[in-house]
Amino acid sequence: MAGALNLLGLLGLTAVQVAGFAFQFGLGELPCPLCLLQRVAFAMVAFGFLLNVRYGAQAMHYGIILLGALFGMSVAGRQVLLHIVPGSGAYGSAVLGMHFYTWAFLLFGATILATAVLLLLPGEAPVRRGRWAAVAVYVAIAVTAANAATTFAECGPIECPDDPVGYWLLTVLRGG
Repeated sequence: MAGALNLLGLLGLTAVQVAGFAFQFGLGELPCPLCLLQRVAFAMVAFGFLLNVRYGAQAMHYGIILLGALFGMSVAGRQVLLHIVPGSGAYGSAVLGMHFYTWAFLLFGATILATAVLLLLPGEAPVRRGRWAAVAVYVAIAVTAANAATTFAECGPIECPDDPVGYWLLTVLRGG
């Protein structure tokens, strides 16, 4: 059972990263520096689930998940606090009445809770590495690599702007 739940966690975290791309490319909302840090945290949590799917559930892998979720929750919490004061504005579009960073805060909290439950389950043999598990692992790696590439395209080797309006790499390629 833990193997299936770890696979579900990996797929869910990959879907969250894909949703970030939907906002970025579908709605033209470039991620801010705090958003990018939340993406790093989502990738870290997904990496812990990926290790569990690939090598079997281990306490060290759950530790990676928990550290990533705690880091992400602190970054998302900071962003929520920046925008919680009425009139301070918000960053990005709302989904079901909440912004992505608020959803991220809740998802990181849910991840911590789910990981605690997974740690209570009895140990199992490593997951049988079926075709779907392999596909999920490769898709998660590809989405994380795409996140790294788009972050470099947005920020380059310099500090990301607080309110990004374009891609650094396109500016360089245009000679600007």
